[in-house]
Amino acid sequence: MERVVFFISDSTGITAETIGNSMLAQFEGVPLSKHRIPFIDTPQKAVEARDRIRRSYEATGVRPIVVNTMASLELCDIVAHSGALMLDVFAPFMGSLEQELGVTRTGLVNRSHGMVDFAKYEARINATNYALSHDDGISVEYRMADLILMGVSRSGKTPTCLYMALHYGVSAANYPLTDEDLEGGELPVRLRPYRDRLFGLTIDPVRLAQIREQRRPGSRYATLEQCRQEVGRAERLMRAEGIPALNTTHVSIEEIATKIFETFGIERTLF
Repeated sequence: MERVVFFISDSTGITAETIGNSMLAQFEGVPLSKHRIPFIDTPQKAVEARDRIRRSYEATGVRPIVVNTMASLELCDIVAHSGALMLDVFAPFMGSLEQELGVTRTGLVNRSHGMVDFAKYEARINATNYALSHDDGISVEYRMADLILMGVSRSGKTPTCLYMALHYGVSAANYPLTDEDLEGGELPVRLRPYRDRLFGLTIDPVRLAQIREQRRPGSRYATLEQCRQEVGRAERLMRAEGIPALNTTHVSIEEIATKIFETFGIERTLF
């Protein structure tokens, strides 16, 4: 039977959803219907959330699951009266932290993802602008790049660059390996001065063909043979030039970014 899960927060709900999904991933074969309810920062909104969860309970006859990151005990108590299984992410840690720090928690709402550090926030915005302007070789001014992703078209370069910029403030450019680049079998001239910043992304040709077919149906660009040729030549180029690389076929963007950071020794924290 499908279980209904609510990720509820007084802020964006990103933390609740991330932690909740990590926990739920341990239970294979359980069908889930997931819903995020963000910005529950007043009693009225908490009542509305409670009623929505209660209606779900009444409609399905199965107790909903709530993954909660609200800081206010008052708001938590209101939602708890929905009858759902309440998983309060912060609750197990607050008492220990209060004792260790010698300070009582404030219970203030909207603090999880606020712009606490304006310098970090500005760095993320600047890095995002850089990633957008240096996407797919639009600009090749790489002196300011923290790193440069190279690979064939649709191997995951753009979303990875944007993820690293938005979440970590890393200025990442990406360079698409074209047929001309691959025919030479050597590192493109414009990349050679930045060899120590290069990281390669590759992908299974079958999966690449599927992705390209969605983008350009019926084109030579999307044929399996073309994908096999491009991927094969790109991987040979990366090996010959000693460029660290990662196959992205079954790897999430978060995992790709983490492996890249580990390779370059980049230590950044979220927000």
